[in-house]
Amino acid sequence: MEMQYSKRIKLMHALCLTETLRDDEAKPNIDLNDYDALVSADYLSCYVTFKAIQAAERSPLAERTDNFDMLSVYQAYALLAYAFFTTPLAREDISPNFQTAQITIAKTLFAGLPDAELIEIIESGLQKFKLIGDAEVDHWFEFRENLDKLTVAFVIAGTDDESPHDKEDVIPLFGQLLSQLCEAFENV
Repeated sequence: MEMQYSKRIKLMHALCLTETLRDDEAKPNIDLNDYDALVSADYLSCYVTFKAIQAAERSPLAERTDNFDMLSVYQAYALLAYAFFTTPLAREDISPNFQTAQITIAKTLFAGLPDAELIEIIESGLQKFKLIGDAEVDHWFEFRENLDKLTVAFVIAGTDDESPHDKEDVIPLFGQLLSQLCEAFENV
């Protein structure tokens, strides 16, 4: 029997959460019924964005002072990932909440920043998200398509024993796409 998509992202959430905990931290609950699909999408969006930042060898801490606008690029990237993680949920009558997600994502990615900076990142990130989402230019269409395929590949790699790839094989590709996005906005 085919696993429902909502169960797949809940499983990915549990697996990724377990992976990120230190040995001295309590292990998370593995009962997927205790997970919410949209919360899992929030988590996975942040998870792949953190991993992409690492894979792209970016430094948000340095960019906060040298190129603050780049933080909104990370926010837009995470929102795009969220959109693609949640799109298949429509088949299960689960609708994403972008208002809540963008705040959750910003507070997760940029924990500790003052509210004024978070608001600026959220607003600028949302503008970039809309720009990329609405653009009909070929390179933006291709970027969206690639990120969509990558989020699906990530979920399948992590939840399907017959997948030819491991989720760790997919992570560097998130970094490559983030690098492309960063380059696009560095030239603006």
